[in-house]
Amino acid sequence: MSILDPKKIRSLPQVFFTQADQYRTRKFIWNKHHDRWIGLSYQEVSQQVRDVASGLIARGVNAGDRVVIVSENRLEWVVADLAIMAIGAISVPAFTSNTTDDHLHILEDSQAVAMICSTKRLAAIAEPAAERSPYCRLMVMVEKSQTMHQPAGLAVIAWQRLMKDGAQFAVDIDARIRKIKKDDTACLIYTSGSDSQPKGVMLTHRSMLHNIFAAHDRFKSLNLDHEIFLSLLPLSHAYEHTTGLYLPILLAAEIYHLTSPDQLAQALKDVRPTMMTTVPRLCEVLHDRMHQAINNASGLEQRLAQLTLRLGHARATQTRLPLLHMIMDHVLTLLVRRKISAQFGGRLKVMVSGGAALPPRVGRFFLAMGLPLTQGYGQTEASPVISVNPLDNNRIASVGTALEGVELKLAASGELLVRGDLVMKGYWGRPQETAKMIKNGWLHTGDLAEIDDDGYISIIGRSKDIIVNSGGENISPMRVETRLSSQSNIAQAMVDGDRRPWLAAVIVPSDDCKTRADGRRDKMIALIQNDIDTANARLTTSERVRRFVLAEDGFTIENKRLTPTLKIRRHIIRRDFRDQIDRLYERQTY
Repeated sequence: MSILDPKKIRSLPQVFFTQADQYRTRKFIWNKHHDRWIGLSYQEVSQQVRDVASGLIARGVNAGDRVVIVSENRLEWVVADLAIMAIGAISVPAFTSNTTDDHLHILEDSQAVAMICSTKRLAAIAEPAAERSPYCRLMVMVEKSQTMHQPAGLAVIAWQRLMKDGAQFAVDIDARIRKIKKDDTACLIYTSGSDSQPKGVMLTHRSMLHNIFAAHDRFKSLNLDHEIFLSLLPLSHAYEHTTGLYLPILLAAEIYHLTSPDQLAQALKDVRPTMMTTVPRLCEVLHDRMHQAINNASGLEQRLAQLTLRLGHARATQTRLPLLHMIMDHVLTLLVRRKISAQFGGRLKVMVSGGAALPPRVGRFFLAMGLPLTQGYGQTEASPVISVNPLDNNRIASVGTALEGVELKLAASGELLVRGDLVMKGYWGRPQETAKMIKNGWLHTGDLAEIDDDGYISIIGRSKDIIVNSGGENISPMRVETRLSSQSNIAQAMVDGDRRPWLAAVIVPSDDCKTRADGRRDKMIALIQNDIDTANARLTTSERVRRFVLAEDGFTIENKRLTPTLKIRRHIIRRDFRDQIDRLYERQTY
């Protein structure tokens, strides 16, 4: 397919309507209703976007106004986001896991004039915040209740009513789009607040356009044409918002929305995607399932799978395999890898992991099994993608090389600095915090990194997470946690030890560990201790974990130990396990 000329594109809605005009009858958005996938074409969605945009204008929403979206991934999320941007307003996605107080903070901080909410369940949490906000005057309900509650000062209307208003009082949306400037704010993405109150990141049309065009450039060798994209991460996440919505739009791709990770296995077979974005935690789950299937297979199948892994690893680390091994590897592709590929639909071109560090053992397993997994890196403040591994030279333990048009350098402290069109405009209403984050055009990521001679980046920790032990040594907890979670019996880990003589850890056992231990706690502890010893052998003396606490219930978004973007909330985990960690240090040290 021919790609749009980035020099002629000024905004994200322009990309959508240009593609909708060219690929009118091609399916665009698919959602599952009563076990049946139903899709709408680019032309059909385009008309809905125009109607909703005109409806918002009829209800008093103007260019520059902020509109909050509270919804799971679905057609209406996409229509709302495009419609808000098309009138020159600013989209404010919110996580569906937010509390009422979280929503109120976003509404008041952004001074949003309207909120669009999908379900009655989500409305029960979001509407009290809209009622309390002095700025919000309109709430649009996608799924209306029998009796629409009408609180004073807040008009609550149905989505269908909004669309009918738009059809009746149609506005020239194309004229509105032509007024949008590249440096206008397209959306406010609120950071997940792992250690502070969430801040609104102002992403511009320029910054997000840079991301999608550069991402296309990185993967153009895949001969991207009529792509099928399976969207499973929340669209409120900057990663999915850019690469799971606007990159597919640039490609005129079809997007299938998955409402629950539990449906992933069946969706992969039904949808047969060519592209996916994912996060390390989901990759780990898939890895564990495949690994368990191998363990449950017959003796011959187990031996074939193990040989596939060995030769796959050898192919990744050696310049060239011996001829006999090359032949064996080809045969194993037919016998083993083709079956694995079929479980993912059989036509996957690329699966990009981002949002957190991918355990190297998981990445190597996927590649050895012939699955096109690659790792990228970014942050919300960079729209969000900064780097990604090219598939033709995929160094899976790294986060790849910088996208086209991205400048990198390391500060004296080892902090990674980034410059280019992808960098945010700043934090909404926080000029002082913006000035701390962006200096002379350079975005200070807060991540400690190493860059090799070929430009491949390795993230080794967070500058503000540095542990200073009682001996005054600086330790990157992320480096230690990555080593720990790469072991087969450890699913998640958080290390602690600030101003202490040695490191302790909170460890979540993997499903494999629980199976091997047959539910016995003492055996789980022994298996994990063995893995810690293995990880310690590759760490310096000060980085080695001496004792640990077992956390069988894990780190999740629901228990607040993970942010909605799946980053560890260290202060929450420390709080939850403070007494147990303190007792580790009260015992005799060694």
